[in-house]
Amino acid sequence: MLKRIANLFRGLFGQAVSSAERANPEALLEVENENLRKQLASYNQGLISHAALCERLMAQVRKLETEQVDVRAKTSANLRVGNRAAAGQYALRLQTIDSELAENRKQLEQAETTYKDLVKARDVAVAAARQKIESLKADINDLKTKKALAALTETASGMITSIGGSGDTLDRLQTMVQEEKARAAGRVRVAHDNLDASGVLLKEAEQQALADQALADFAAREGIAIDGPAALSSSPLPQKSMGPISGGAAPIKE
Repeated sequence: MLKRIANLFRGLFGQAVSSAERANPEALLEVENENLRKQLASYNQGLISHAALCERLMAQVRKLETEQVDVRAKTSANLRVGNRAAAGQYALRLQTIDSELAENRKQLEQAETTYKDLVKARDVAVAAARQKIESLKADINDLKTKKALAALTETASGMITSIGGSGDTLDRLQTMVQEEKARAAGRVRVAHDNLDASGVLLKEAEQQALADQALADFAAREGIAIDGPAALSSSPLPQKSMGPISGGAAPIKE
């Protein structure tokens, strides 16, 4: 039972981790990038150790080469002067140096080849990893763009299917506005029909009559002869009599 519960929790935890990874691909990519840097640093430490081995072998080879030249010269010198015992000892030493030198040169060549192969392998692996990381970055950016485009497309699709349909808010609002406009126009028409036009015409006639009377009074005071409806509609002023108006100005008799 405990094992089954533990398996269930591990499964739930793994599912949660997978969901988090899917939701945050940038964070996962950054973790892998950091892991690559750590692996590269560790690999370089191994290359440093191997390069140090190559340097030690090269130093040993140079030392043996120098000793080889010196022992060969001593062997030749002792042999020329007839010192065969010393020449023999130097000859044995020279054989040992030649053997060690050949072995060290072989080891140095192998070490150099291995070092170059390791450097090449590192460069190829790093280049491939970086190329994959850059490709993943581009894919993640493309994923973000497509997700945003999908969301916009879904929104637009929803708007297209909802706007203009039966019972839509905009349609109902348009119907209400049209009804209110028609109602307002009807009110204007009814109010216009109920307007008493006779009273308006009467008021206008009174205003015209008063204007004609005022004009006739003004012309009489100023001694100006006027013709037309204004003269006909004028009436005598109180306590004044107006004589006949001829071509010229006529005096007003009190």
